[in-house]
Amino acid sequence: MKFESILEETNGFGRYQIALVLLMFIPRMTIPCHFLLNNFIAAIPSHHCNISSLGSEGIFGNLSEDEKLTVSIPAQDDGTPASCHMFSYPQFHLLTNSSSPSEVAVVQCQNGWEYDNSTFISTLATEFDLVCEKRGLAKTSATIFFVGVMAGAVFFGMLCDRYGRRSMLLVSYVSSIVFSTLSAFSSTYIMFAAFRFLSGFALTGIINISVVLSIEWVDTKHRTFIGVFGSISWSLGNMLLAGFAYMATDWRMLIITVTSPLLIATATWWWIPESARWLIANGKSETAYKYLQKCATFNGKQDFTSRVKPESLSTVATVEHQGYTYLDLFKTPQLRRLTLFTGIVWYGVASTYYGLSLNITGFGLDLYLTHFIYAAIEIPAKILIYFSLNRLGRKINQTGTLVLTGFCILINIVTPTEYWTFRTVIAVLGKGLSEASFTTVFLYTTELFPTVMRQNGLGYASFMARLGASVSPLIMLLEDMWKLLPEVIFCTVAIFSGLIAWLLPETNNTRLPETIEDIEEMRKTENKDMLITLQAQKDIHPY
Repeated sequence: MKFESILEETNGFGRYQIALVLLMFIPRMTIPCHFLLNNFIAAIPSHHCNISSLGSEGIFGNLSEDEKLTVSIPAQDDGTPASCHMFSYPQFHLLTNSSSPSEVAVVQCQNGWEYDNSTFISTLATEFDLVCEKRGLAKTSATIFFVGVMAGAVFFGMLCDRYGRRSMLLVSYVSSIVFSTLSAFSSTYIMFAAFRFLSGFALTGIINISVVLSIEWVDTKHRTFIGVFGSISWSLGNMLLAGFAYMATDWRMLIITVTSPLLIATATWWWIPESARWLIANGKSETAYKYLQKCATFNGKQDFTSRVKPESLSTVATVEHQGYTYLDLFKTPQLRRLTLFTGIVWYGVASTYYGLSLNITGFGLDLYLTHFIYAAIEIPAKILIYFSLNRLGRKINQTGTLVLTGFCILINIVTPTEYWTFRTVIAVLGKGLSEASFTTVFLYTTELFPTVMRQNGLGYASFMARLGASVSPLIMLLEDMWKLLPEVIFCTVAIFSGLIAWLLPETNNTRLPETIEDIEEMRKTENKDMLITLQAQKDIHPY
């Protein structure tokens, strides 16, 4: 007896499932706020060398602030003061002659920097002087966070399959609150980096566990709806981040603001059920029956107890729990093939998505507006991908969205920067496609891996995704070598991973695999069907 048959007896898509998704909606909305927080807390505002010490002996006389900058700091090509250099001594002749002798000595900033506070009261850059030769540390803070997410994916993936989804979800909630709050009170960059790493480590459990719980409690024909609807929480949270950042222009207060909804999530955790699939797979049929009975009652299926008896679950619980580890993902041929391909796809999806999301400057728009537009385009993208997933299936959508994202990046590579309106439209379109590919891959992966290793599989896939995400900020630093190099890399990765996605099996309207043996049998069935098709074609066209 298959679990889907029992779930149908409870009404596999009723008020119980909808309530479950809504209970996890608020915590899932906090995830994009943290994942894309660096766009604001690590922003580098306009700055120039601090020249206050030069006027300590009154050598500036009655000069205005602009005149002080003119004689103290060399001008850039656009006429603004240089960010990282100053004259070794004031050049008063520049007040009457705009040209500066080539032999005038220019040195690095001697007494720190002065920052433009019109947009941000405080950021990591202004707090810890992450500018000039330390500019890379601002972007590196994003990499540190994603390395934490990467480690957390392995940790939660392993323990969730061993100790259950529900208990580890609470661990993720509480640890996320603690570490995020501590990062907001950091007094040094090293301290911030350490707690930011731990914040990423804790937060990854929320998104992975909530996705798996949602999918494992819903019937086959509604998996697409639940997967896409649940992911809208990401887009809404992403849009709210622009508003939060606009109101909280101090980086410490912004971290506290985006973390606070997790307090509500922790309070409502008690109402979240354990996965009945996981309970059955681990030999806990009695507990699973209680949850299924509660689901049926909540959904109005009062005849559940007369139609499904507790002992009937024993025919489902035929999987002996063997304490699977990540190594088991590579032990059998078809599961190994599946693991390798999904890893490449996840790396490509995440690398491309964050390569676009963390690069929101250079389009001639306000920082907050650009971020909001990038987030808002995700909503129609998700709606379109929902209908497309049901009509065209998972494989063609995964391949198509990734390849088209790559082509959008390619178009912007060859388009001159003065056409910023056209470039903005293409960038927004690419961002929507990249989000559609992310929405697809989460649903796709939960359907590909068997129940006994689903959280392990998603943990491994999430590890590969965070590897791609953590490398993305470092790739953007390569623009110092060649400005277009980061875009060329992201374009190549998107197209290549899209082509790899075409090698994955289709899962649309198929039952979820329960065991590793199911994966091996499915592949054999696919090969058999292919041989039958080839033989039929040969019979029709013998020559």
